[in-house]
Amino acid sequence: MQDVVQSVDRTLSILEVLSDYEDGLGLAELSMKLDLHKSTVHRLLSTLIIKGYVEQDAITNKYKITLKLFELGSKRIANMDILEIAKPYLKELMEKTNEVVHLVIRENTDIIYIDKVESETTIRMHSRIGRRSPMYCTAVGKAMMAWLHEKEVEDIWNKSDIQQYTAFTITNLEDMKTELNLIKQKGFAMDEQENELEVRCIGAPIFDYTGKPCAAISISGPITRMTDGKIERFSKWLIHYAAEISKKLGYKI
Repeated sequence: MQDVVQSVDRTLSILEVLSDYEDGLGLAELSMKLDLHKSTVHRLLSTLIIKGYVEQDAITNKYKITLKLFELGSKRIANMDILEIAKPYLKELMEKTNEVVHLVIRENTDIIYIDKVESETTIRMHSRIGRRSPMYCTAVGKAMMAWLHEKEVEDIWNKSDIQQYTAFTITNLEDMKTELNLIKQKGFAMDEQENELEVRCIGAPIFDYTGKPCAAISISGPITRMTDGKIERFSKWLIHYAAEISKKLGYKI
């Protein structure tokens, strides 16, 4: 088991809790939510304020996180060619389908949404840039897993917190392997309400110059709109645009 530095753990917990409260929290509220003494929380907050990660409202005295963490994360994304390369293709794909289109990258056993192009439809998706989801129950995650070696798939599975998010979530490794084989044959993956009820999603992998799946794009929508007929049509566009982005990244088929 890895060692956890208590002060660092508590500091990160403060940031995680504050991130859920746009209007901030008072010292007593934060102390109660963290189950820590007020003096301890106050000391850690003082350091976070000095470093620019937290600010205190002069009127309410509530503490809020700043945009510094976003700025740090943005530096990494800004250096990734994929974001700039993919953007025009995501927009074209959204215009063709009139559904929300996402771009994700992998981090360990999760996928992280790094771009999103939303349609003008009345029903909007609750996704957001920066959101993290497990690979095993998302179309984009499964799309990448399908092109990994079996040992790496098993490693992802064993390190994931496998949960039954809906009645449709795949929670058996052998079933997942069967699913991944089908995905590789079709060229795209489907999330059949596995992560969120009433939502269908299709995803296709993006490959880097080494031939490794480095990202994925998806089309998502409510099951009332994402009919079988539309999925058959959308999947062809999805595979096409994923291939175009891969080519721009140096992937050779």
